[in-house]
Amino acid sequence: MNRLVYLFSLGHFGVDWCQGAVPALLPYFIMEYGLSYREAATLIFANMMVASVIQPVFGYYADRVSKPWFVPLGPVLSGASLVWIGFSSSYASLFAAAMVCGLGSSLFHPEGALMVNRIAGGQKGRALGTFSVGGNAGFAVGPAAAGLCAYGIGIEGLALFGVVNAAVAAALFFCMPAALRAAEASDAAERKKGTEKRNDWGSFGKLSVIILARALSFTLCNTFIPLYWIHVLGTDEAAGSTALSILFTVGACLTYGGGLMADRFSMRSIIRGAFLVMIPAMFLLTNSTSQLEATLLLLPAAAAIFMPYSPIVVLGQTYLAKNAGFASGVTLGLTTTLGGLFAPLVGWAADLWGLQNALQILWIAGAAGFAAALALPKDRKD
Repeated sequence: MNRLVYLFSLGHFGVDWCQGAVPALLPYFIMEYGLSYREAATLIFANMMVASVIQPVFGYYADRVSKPWFVPLGPVLSGASLVWIGFSSSYASLFAAAMVCGLGSSLFHPEGALMVNRIAGGQKGRALGTFSVGGNAGFAVGPAAAGLCAYGIGIEGLALFGVVNAAVAAALFFCMPAALRAAEASDAAERKKGTEKRNDWGSFGKLSVIILARALSFTLCNTFIPLYWIHVLGTDEAAGSTALSILFTVGACLTYGGGLMADRFSMRSIIRGAFLVMIPAMFLLTNSTSQLEATLLLLPAAAAIFMPYSPIVVLGQTYLAKNAGFASGVTLGLTTTLGGLFAPLVGWAADLWGLQNALQILWIAGAAGFAAALALPKDRKD
């Protein structure tokens, strides 16, 4: 596997530790600004809308005119948004900063995933698994770092995100020429094989249902796990941030494992197994009132959410082989928006009926995803 994949994984870390920091700061925002569940969840909605809706547009554009400078620009904007949050004094300012954070994510993901696909050669599962680990590691570290800043150093300490991301962006910028040469060499090798690229929109439509179910579970866990720990399990804010970090730390390891498995086994089987696990894991988690029990249940929940990530992205790029950039934008972005739409709705339901009741939708999403996975066509490993 090309070593440059690790550089793109580092960039993925840069944008996603910022994305992971925003939900972890919701308890702080609620405490300092007196926000309701719905107002807090709307911040995540704004972030996810910008992070996701624009991604297919950038991906479609990348299929025609590659813009590699989007890759270092993404971490710059994401880091700057966290610095902005650290010096915000109003809900409107928080809302705008959350949107800028989402913009950084939307710039990076389609172009980054497309570049990894191009330089991966015959190890696309492993390469995209490695790429994904960077993002999941970011989501694991981001909440802990944000919690340390908000409750330890002081909210202005979020400037740390800007400093780290500036360094990441510089590394990406100076190594981009080598990455472009590797991508062009890989493209030339593919052309010599004479493999015809085709789009299978029917299969991609079925996959989109699965992506939506995963995005719903991912978004709601990312948004409400810290609040669930605090308001249902009765822990403090630090424990809530730690729970989210546990979910994403385990998830980072399992994402890489899912990528390795995608090169060896049926991707369809990995996806089916993950969603089959999601149903009982989410049911038990959202009905737990014990901190120990809930913490242990984060392990199968992480497996269900993160193991199918790489197989889903690879299948998306396979089904839309002629438009891999667009496929990356949809698999990484647009369907996540639809998952993000549920965040304020679940927040509204939590205000009315309680957070525990509102989160029952998680295991229902798992059942829907499993049903859609049964309809996927056979892949090359079946």
